[in-house]
This record gives sequence, structure tokens and C-alpha cells, in this order.
Amino acid sequence: MPTIQTIEQELVEQLKTIYDINEARSITSIVLQHILQLSRTQLSISKEKELTDQQVRSFEMLTEELMLGKPIQYVLGETEFYSCRIKVNENVLIPRPETEELVDWIIKSVIGHQSTVKETQDSGFKTLDLKILDICTGSGCVPIALKKNIPEAEVSACDISHEALEMAMKNAVLNKTEIRFFNSDVLSSSFSHSITSTFNVIVSNPPYVRNLEKQLMHKNVLEFEPHLALFVEDHDALIFYRKITEFAKSKLQPGGMLFFEINEAYGNEIAELLGQNNFTEIEIRKDMFGKDRMAKGVLKL
Repeated sequence: MPTIQTIEQELVEQLKTIYDINEARSITSIVLQHILQLSRTQLSISKEKELTDQQVRSFEMLTEELMLGKPIQYVLGETEFYSCRIKVNENVLIPRPETEELVDWIIKSVIGHQSTVKETQDSGFKTLDLKILDICTGSGCVPIALKKNIPEAEVSACDISHEALEMAMKNAVLNKTEIRFFNSDVLSSSFSHSITSTFNVIVSNPPYVRNLEKQLMHKNVLEFEPHLALFVEDHDALIFYRKITEFAKSKLQPGGMLFFEINEAYGNEIAELLGQNNFTEIEIRKDMFGKDRMAKGVLKL
């Protein structure tokens, strides 16, 4: 039987035809950890260990899918997001590290407000009545991570896709989190009227990739991830941000916070949009790659 080292070298060489060397090595490590049920450290000190027949068969099946360009997260059917196990399929976007940064910002902002803002009637943050809404939730990774880290919050999430919501609900059960999911189209004229609650925090990672940017994207994203959750028309790239900002203006409690994940090309436009809609303390943050990726605004009291 082949050793871990032999199998590892074989897969890296194959994946190099699709990915750069670092990504090929990373994917190979994830595959082997999954098949062998080893941690990264355990894998690194077990290179001479031989695989069983069943492990070799599993390796061959996964390799076949990977060589079609299918993302490793879809091949394995799951990924990790902010220490939460998230199931994924081709009906939902694969959670990304940049979105983890957004979640981290939200958690720190909420906890900071809870510890410094007095719970007066006009405060947007009443600890015992904290309500969060995630719009365009996809796999549910964002509301699940928020609920796990702010357990006292009442968390709701919506999406236009029934298939995405089905996956999100499974993930909520998997992570033992109580979240209210509902189907809704944020671009519909009835969206705002259908929601009677007000919120302390609204967050959204809506479609923001322009069609003209398709040529810059990796083949495995274009061929496997849901275009409904990715792309907007070139002539109206901010349509989701306008609709959600208008909604948040009427549905956030005074002092409540609106968070977005954004296209790096539109940081200034998003900041201007928030400023025009009664938001203050506006901030655009860069992601780990130095690109404008997150926006925050606080509704004026």
C-alpha cells in the first residue's frame, strides 16, 4: 500500500495543473486530514504510514472530483467558518476568510457597545433584547457564528433561495443554534413591509461581483458556485446596498449598526450611500489582503 508521503506528492503534482503550488499543497493536506482523520500536526509526523485499501479508494474518488475543478469544500461537503462546522453544497457560496473578518468585527462591536452604552430607552443596544438580522444568508454561516458568540441575541436570517435556506437550517441544527430563517427577496417592493420587527444589528454579504469581473475569477468559482449569490449587473452594481440601506434606515433601532461585505471597487460609494441615509460613524475596513471589504454605519440617534 502507498504511504501518506507518496499519496501526498502524487496529489500535489496533479493539482498543480489547476492551482498554484501553495493552494495545491493546502488542498492536499485537507484531503488527507479528512480521509485519515488526522490533525495537521499528526499528518506531518505520519508520512511513512501506509493507507488502507478503503483509504486509497476514498483518495481516488476525491481526487477524481478535485481534478474536475470542483472546490474542496464542495467535494467534502463541509468547511469551517469562525470555529463552526458548516455544511455546503452547490446551492450556497463557500464561506470565505474575509467574511470571518466581518463577523469578528460585528462581534467586537456588539460586545463593545454592550459594555459601554447605558441601557436607556433610546439606546440601540438593550442587552436583554438584542436583535440581529442577516440578509442574503446563504449557508447561514454568518448568523450561526454570531449566535454562537453572542448567545443572548435573537438572530434572524433570510435568503431568496429555498435551497440555500434548507442548507442554512441544517447548519443551525448542526451547530446547536436557534435562528429564525425565512424566505424573502430583498429587492422586492414588499420586503420592508413584510418585516415588522426592528433590529439592533443588520448585516449583509449580498451579491457584489460585477459581470465584467467574471474573467478575473477562478474557473472553479464560475463553474460550481451559485451565480445568483455572486453577480450583479454592471450598470447597477450597488442595487443590493441601496435597498438594504433604505431598509435598515427604517428597521434599525436608533444607534443600531449596519454592516456590509463589499466589492473592493466601491468603498467610497458605500460610505457615501450610508452618509446620505442618516448613518454616522461610517467606516470602511480592509481585509487581510489589503482590499476594501467591509463597511459599517451607525444609525443616528
